[in-house]
Parts: sequence; structure tokens; C-alpha cells
Amino acid sequence: MEPLTEHRLVSGPVVYGFLRLVRVSEARQEALVASLAEYCRSHELELFGVFTDREASASPGSVAFTGLLDVLALPDVYGVLAPATSHLGPKAIAAERGRRIEAVGSRLLLVRRPHAACPPAAPSPVARRHNPGTTRLLDAES
Repeated sequence: MEPLTEHRLVSGPVVYGFLRLVRVSEARQEALVASLAEYCRSHELELFGVFTDREASASPGSVAFTGLLDVLALPDVYGVLAPATSHLGPKAIAAERGRRIEAVGSRLLLVRRPHAACPPAAPSPVARRHNPGTTRLLDAES
């Protein structure tokens, strides 16, 4: 009898990490890499490597990002994992890099999702009540 799939070693989808670390301590870098590894472990992904951008450049084409795009062209690569969108760079650069990642057919996965603008609050029970001074009258025929 064959063992169940859960008992076999099965590799998950391949992802590569991307970190933007400008003037960051070694301890912080290790913690960020550990967070990427933990995310992969809990989501059944396989982290094949981490590209680190240490430049505060004003263009989306850094050496680390170009290397990342090169490996994304390899077969069976699922996507890119970053702690947050800020690791792709400032907003304009991050948006361009996100487009480039998607253009090569990969997914961008984030450990921390971006904060949405304040979601609409659920109406409170008080807000749903009718004005206490208003009384509804029914027609005699209804």
C-alpha cells in the first residue's frame, strides 16, 4: 500500500525573496529573511533564494532586481515574496517593479498586506433605528 501524499516529501511552488535593505543592521536582515522562510513554511512554498537590494536608487533597474527578473524567467517559478511593498522601493518604483514582476508571469506575494484606507464602518444598531419621534401609520386597508 502506498503512503498518503501528506507523508511524502513534496516540494511546493518555488518563490524568490526580495528585500530592500538600505542601512539595515545584520540582525534586522536575519529577522526579515526568517520571516520570509516562515511565511513559505506556513504557506507550503519553497524559498529558493533571496535577492537583496542595498541601493537607494531612483530607478527600478537595480542589479538585485535585474537578477530577480532573470530567475523569474526560469521554468516552474511561482513568484516573488517580500515582507511589504516598501521592499520594492518608493511608491513609483514599487509600482513599476510590481508591473515588471507580473509582466514575466509571476506573482507578487507579501508577508504584510498593504493597509487599506479605512474600511466603511458597519452601521451601529443605533443608526438603524427610526427616529423615536416618528411613528409609522398604516392605512386602514392594509
